[in-house]
Parts: sequence; structure tokens; C-alpha cells
Amino acid sequence: MSQLNPQKLQVKFAEGTTPDGPVTTRAYTLTHSDSTGDLFLTVGLQYDHRQISGWYTRLMRDEVLAEWQFEDKSELHVHCHVSGGLVLGSAGWRDSIFRRHLPMVLETFRYGDQALFEAFPELNRASVKVHFHATQARYDRIEAWGKPGDYNISKDSLVYKPNEKRAQIWLNSRTKE
Repeated sequence: MSQLNPQKLQVKFAEGTTPDGPVTTRAYTLTHSDSTGDLFLTVGLQYDHRQISGWYTRLMRDEVLAEWQFEDKSELHVHCHVSGGLVLGSAGWRDSIFRRHLPMVLETFRYGDQALFEAFPELNRASVKVHFHATQARYDRIEAWGKPGDYNISKDSLVYKPNEKRAQIWLNSRTKE
């Protein structure tokens, strides 16, 4: 499991969005640089289509998108493109990479948007639903991945505090397949 290095994270708040709001139309676009390891998080009213329109990103399709939904309850919906269209790598390989990095991705959303979580602490208890999008039924699923508060790192000490119980549940579920 990879860990978030906050020094490698660049956060941009798009027009109409501030660090502490709005909540109801908040969307996240996360990309990264394979060469530097830098993470680029845009927080906006919608996904940052410009950030994911470059040829390399369109080929790799390794961006992660997320948005808040508030129908019956608060939920953070996260979207990963496992297969379909022109993508590099097999669905199984891509699925394993997304799963390996997903805890760090969720930490990135939590850390990069920490002012929102401080302004609205109830969001730490919202459900996280991860949508793995794939053309193969085996990989095309929606899974519960805990709560945003499960993926918190201390902003003062920058010490990673893993949720060991969540990691063990995930590891146990993978060995049953």
C-alpha cells in the first residue's frame, strides 16, 4: 500500500470553489506524474476535464474522479476506469493497481480538502462508495470503502496512521477470490 506524501501534493481550487465550500456540488479530479510522483488534485464544482484531456492521461486512464452526493445520506462516490475503450494494461492488472493505491487516493482527497472536513466534520462519517468501471463483469463493481475519516493523516506531524482493521478486511476479501 502506498502512502501519501503531502509534499508531493498540489491542490487547486477551481473557480466557484473555496477550501471550505460549497459541499453539495463538490467534485475531485486526481491525476499524477509517473516521472516525479507528484499528485495533482483539483477541487471544483465539476470534474476538471482539462486536467484529464491530455493524450497521456487519455491513454493511461489512471485518473481518479470523485464527487459528493447527498440523497438519503452523505456519500463520497469515487470512480476508477478499470477497462473499456483505449487503455493501457489488462483489466486485472489495472484493477490491482487501483486497489493498491486506493487508500492513498482517499487520503489525498481527505488531506487535500482538509478545510472542508474541518468546516463540516460530519463528512468524516459519510460512506465512501468506489465505482470500478470495467467492461468485464468481474471487475465492474461498486464497493463500500469505509468513511473519509478512516483515511486521515495528521497534518501537523505528517505521520501516516493506517487503519489496520480496514486494511485487514480488504486483504481477507482478496484471498477469498
